[in-house]
Amino acid sequence: MNAVAGKVALITGGGAGIGLCYAKELLRNGLKAVTLAEINKENGHNALKQIQDEFGPDKAIFVKTDVTDKGQFEDAFKTTLEKFKNIDILINNAGIMNDAVWERQIGINFVGTIYGCLLALDNYLIKYRTDREGIVVNVASISGLERFQAFPIYAGTKHAVIGLTRAWGMDMHYSRTKIRFLALCPGVTDTPLLHDCLERNLGPAYQDIMKGHLPHLTIQSPENVARALIKVINEGQNGSVWVAEHNETYEIDIPSRQQLRIRMKDPDL
Repeated sequence: MNAVAGKVALITGGGAGIGLCYAKELLRNGLKAVTLAEINKENGHNALKQIQDEFGPDKAIFVKTDVTDKGQFEDAFKTTLEKFKNIDILINNAGIMNDAVWERQIGINFVGTIYGCLLALDNYLIKYRTDREGIVVNVASISGLERFQAFPIYAGTKHAVIGLTRAWGMDMHYSRTKIRFLALCPGVTDTPLLHDCLERNLGPAYQDIMKGHLPHLTIQSPENVARALIKVINEGQNGSVWVAEHNETYEIDIPSRQQLRIRMKDPDL
């Protein structure tokens, strides 16, 4: 199964790092075209040139987009339709790791993701997809599955993204929308989010915690995460949560509280 071939995708934060790698990997797997929705104008133009050089003209457009502004986000959808006539896949990838500006961080990581999901559900993927199914991939993090002491607010936004994905990934939503929701949780990845991370937290105590973590981190390439994205899109069931780390891609089974209660009563189950 190739759920990517012949489709049109919109990627937030698509101008650099993992987002740009997502765009290239999707195109290598037969994507018809991609919109790079990116707040940094220089990154956006550089990314567009890279894609044009590798894949030729008319495979991508750049739209300057602040995902915390719903109007700008919607303009990215509208521009995609004007250029490519359809939109099938939304990758909510834009994010920052900066607890020092936590209000802005929540706006980008969580509110921006909500805006993208609502725009997809209320109008764009539900009406303008190529085939019977649209796909939304919300990019979270392994910190959304753990207790990340050094960046608690960042971790909170990623826990929220996972919860959001699982809620919209219920069958009752899919039956009316035919939009499949997936969460992808990259492990520690060599991206701008990792650079100078000691300067982007709540203060000296959190910096000390992060310094203790750094020597033990295994860092993967963004290309590894991009390859994982293809697997997740092709194989992921609606509402599923996936991890990409250490050159592995695997699904996480998150039990319900009822299942946990049963296991506590009978640990042998």
